[in-house]
Amino acid sequence: MEWDAWLALGVAGGVAVALACTRIAADVLLVAALTALIVTGVLPVEEALAGFANPGLATVAVLYVVASGLVETGAVNYLGEYLLGRPRSARSAQLRLMLPVVSLSTFLNNTPVVAMLVPAVQAWARRNQLPVSQLMLPLSYAAILGGTCSIIGTSTNLVVAGLATARTSLAPIGFFEVAWLGVPTAIVGVTFVVALGRWLLPDRGSPVGTPADPREYALELLVAKDSPLIGRTIEAAGLRHLSGVYLAEIERAGSVLPAVPPTERLRAGDRLVFVGMVESVLDLYKIRGLVPAPDQVFKLDSPRPERQLIEAVLAPTSPVVGRTIREAEFRSQYEAVVIAVAREGRRVPGKLGDIQLLPGDTLLLEARPSFVRQQRGSRDFLLVSPIEGAHPPRHDRAWIAGLVLLALVIGVALLGLPMLHAALLAAAASLALRCTTAASARRSVDWSVLIVIACALGLGRALESTGAAQLVASAWVDMVGQQPWLALLAVYAITSVATELITNNAAAVLIFPIAEATAVQLGIDLRPFVFVVMLAASASFATPLGYQTNLIVYGPGGYKYADYLRIGIPMNFLCGIVAVAIAPWIWPF
Repeated sequence: MEWDAWLALGVAGGVAVALACTRIAADVLLVAALTALIVTGVLPVEEALAGFANPGLATVAVLYVVASGLVETGAVNYLGEYLLGRPRSARSAQLRLMLPVVSLSTFLNNTPVVAMLVPAVQAWARRNQLPVSQLMLPLSYAAILGGTCSIIGTSTNLVVAGLATARTSLAPIGFFEVAWLGVPTAIVGVTFVVALGRWLLPDRGSPVGTPADPREYALELLVAKDSPLIGRTIEAAGLRHLSGVYLAEIERAGSVLPAVPPTERLRAGDRLVFVGMVESVLDLYKIRGLVPAPDQVFKLDSPRPERQLIEAVLAPTSPVVGRTIREAEFRSQYEAVVIAVAREGRRVPGKLGDIQLLPGDTLLLEARPSFVRQQRGSRDFLLVSPIEGAHPPRHDRAWIAGLVLLALVIGVALLGLPMLHAALLAAAASLALRCTTAASARRSVDWSVLIVIACALGLGRALESTGAAQLVASAWVDMVGQQPWLALLAVYAITSVATELITNNAAAVLIFPIAEATAVQLGIDLRPFVFVVMLAASASFATPLGYQTNLIVYGPGGYKYADYLRIGIPMNFLCGIVAVAIAPWIWPF
């Protein structure tokens, strides 16, 4: 090999080692790797940066906007509640998650599916007190497995099908033809994760962390007259066994129920008092059918979706010190309403309106974002801090966000729209129909994920263009001799290894000519090799770099490189055995 091939291999290996052995962020490592390839001349600048113009990357970026509409309207909570349900353990949660994702990824490109579902799974894990680290990789793996069941499930299938049509005399590959391998592989893969995931996936505790100095609030919420929670028990409504917060009491028709049993049914007008940390209280604030108890909230001038929650610490010079919240008239004085009060890190007992304010009290306020700018330097407050992501959901537009998502699915699965085109239309609809705002859409994009994907594409291009990957692949296949089964196994193995190093599409393009030449040399049918390459290039489980969905869940799951190796290597072996065993029976040599 030439020096540039050795350098490309060295950079790829260095990235893998650094991801496994250090805590350096993946985006920093990949940017450094791409910089090294550009500066040394291994890759021209245009090729190195081509990943940033990749349509798949653009699709993921645009779908963050669609996901923002689902989050801002609260539709993402409905998705978690009605589609995923309320599991009793991490194992049942994995099964509830993986089955619908496999089905959805069969008809939609799997990368956008994961991009849209990440916030839904995070919220679902938080509500059900499940370790998010035991759900994010199953989400990615289910999307990968579902993508192997149809020709459009992953871009790799389309790439290989195009190569087969262009380079060989094979008939065009049918929509579900790859399902002969994909469905058995998906069944085995899901079974493996659900059966052994509790030992192989990391358990890093509850997704809701406990801050060093938690502030405990008491939040009063009313059951609205049109609430879907009316008639449901406390447990069925999801208000029991909450993470970081508990239902302290219910006030109903002038009487107080201090010890609320899980079988108690909710009624319209019930005043629920929850006690807990601010991060947990915010989840309650977003439940459809529960509204803040203070009447003044609904008398503020600005629409609720334009407001946010703000924490403010009272200064000794504040004019409201020594007065009750009712007497302080926050709405007229500050265009803000007190939602809850914490004193010395603990909740203040008693009715909210009767609490007498003291210096140093921390107030949880609902106000316009401009409140922060106006009061940050005032003498009335020692500290004013907005709470990220604490906008009241636009519940009235949740059904619109759901229809936008449904239209996207129909457009791609049934009407044949390109995924990027459908995503752009869905994002535009989300903004135009006010499911999300431009500011929220910008905040929703995870730029670190996009940078990692783009740089990984550039690194894969370097291994391909320098000939490093080609030489390694040829040498591997040459080792197996003239045995069809061994040759098929070798093609699967080298495709799988290449996918983990240089991404799925690059591996498919690289290995396909080798697979074709191997079949011709042995004088056997090419079809088993075509479908084995298709599956092996998609079924990437052992590294975050091998497949885009693995990269997307890397940060949200809080994973380390070793986590992928521990569960991914057995998954790779298992899928390889299933594919190589079945392919010759479906398409005999």
